[in-house]
Amino acid sequence: MNINKNMNMNMNTSKRKFSVIGCGRVGICLAAFLFKKEYEPAGFFSRSRTSAQAAKAAAGCGTVFDTAADCARAGDIVFITTPDGLIETICGDLAQQKALGPQTLVFHLSGAHSSEILAPAKQAGAIVGSIHPLQSFTPYEPGQANPFEGINISVEGDPDAVSQGKDIASALGARAFAIPTESKTLYHASAVVASNYLVTLVRFALTLLMETGLKEDVAFEILSPLIQGTLFNIGSKGCTRALTGPVVRGDHETVFRHLADIDEKTPQFSTLYRLLGAHTLDIAKAGEGLPEEAEEILSKLFEM
Repeated sequence: MNINKNMNMNMNTSKRKFSVIGCGRVGICLAAFLFKKEYEPAGFFSRSRTSAQAAKAAAGCGTVFDTAADCARAGDIVFITTPDGLIETICGDLAQQKALGPQTLVFHLSGAHSSEILAPAKQAGAIVGSIHPLQSFTPYEPGQANPFEGINISVEGDPDAVSQGKDIASALGARAFAIPTESKTLYHASAVVASNYLVTLVRFALTLLMETGLKEDVAFEILSPLIQGTLFNIGSKGCTRALTGPVVRGDHETVFRHLADIDEKTPQFSTLYRLLGAHTLDIAKAGEGLPEEAEEILSKLFEM
């Protein structure tokens, strides 16, 4: 019998051991739900030992370590799920302490940073990448639904890290997509605009409606079907065809009245309305039927 071949078969059929360094919301959820999908928890480390113990409890097994280095040594896959500002330092410490064996997979879960901040691990022979779940995580509770189920997860880094990162995402019940390492910052900016700035835009709309005397919860209830309908139209028709309203119609008289009232009653939003209007005009121009005269007038109205 070929002993090496037999050993490789055993390795391929065994569970992959993983360690989690940084047991916050994401780290604990990763421990809980990746374990349930045929990956074996090996170790947990966190600045708060209580958090590491919570991760172990969520996973149902594994070891709580006193140092990040010992935790990393226990796993074939090392997830650094600390706050963004600590990732690079921790990675450097792990490399310096020779805690990363050759071909160890090292992932961080930051959306804002690429795998380039894991350079010390790569120099030590590890395979590096980043995995970023497009999801908001609440504190883990036993018996909760899988927060990874059906979401999208970006993966980037070394080719093998991208390949295995996709497998990890699939095991979690998520959909994975790869992005170039050099595009990670723009990817994260896109997520911020879609999530954080959407809150700002909705607050803008709610404030204007609240000027009529309505309370915020009532204003949201009124606008919610419109918001949901617009999102549906974007998904089914694309941005250009989904655009409705005075700008795409070339109705500069209505826009003029909007601006006059906003400038008088909610001047804190005057600049934002004009900025959004100018970019909306760009979308309208990509369609058909916007009169040239209306386009010129709208452009002047949106000037700041």
